[in-house]
Amino acid sequence: MRPVTEQQVRASFVNCSKGEAKRMALPRDLDERPWDDLDFLGWRDPGTLDRAYIVTERGDDVVGVALRLSAQRRNFAQRAMCSLCLTTHPTGGVSLMTARRAGQAGRDSNSVGVYVCTDLACSLYVRGKKIPDLGGRLEETLTVEQQIDRTRQKLTAFLDKVLS
Repeated sequence: MRPVTEQQVRASFVNCSKGEAKRMALPRDLDERPWDDLDFLGWRDPGTLDRAYIVTERGDDVVGVALRLSAQRRNFAQRAMCSLCLTTHPTGGVSLMTARRAGQAGRDSNSVGVYVCTDLACSLYVRGKKIPDLGGRLEETLTVEQQIDRTRQKLTAFLDKVLS
């Protein structure tokens, strides 16, 4: 992913108002992100832990989606797998995140969801740059590049649902 500015991030959101985008807490380390290793910029709102955000490239545009995290059930023997990067995590490491659909569908309270790494570090897990706590990645016959492509395709499919 190419680096993005605060202004680009705030202007990219398709499923919240301009006022909401203006008020959201952005990561303070945008300049320090490992952009070459990211398929999307993802972060949790430090002031409201049930909110998260994803910003990614879509063609020549930058598209952002505001997400809500569902309440976590505590079953410490349970493991879960991220739908985007296929990394497994112990309880709490994968969360159901929902996004209001863009446009009238979102104003009518329609939403879509995806199970994703709670820390939104999917890109780093796929590339082996970050190792999940007590979780792991399944051994695959796909190359890392193919896994990256699959993760991007899964993110694109989710964005298609938000935008439709």
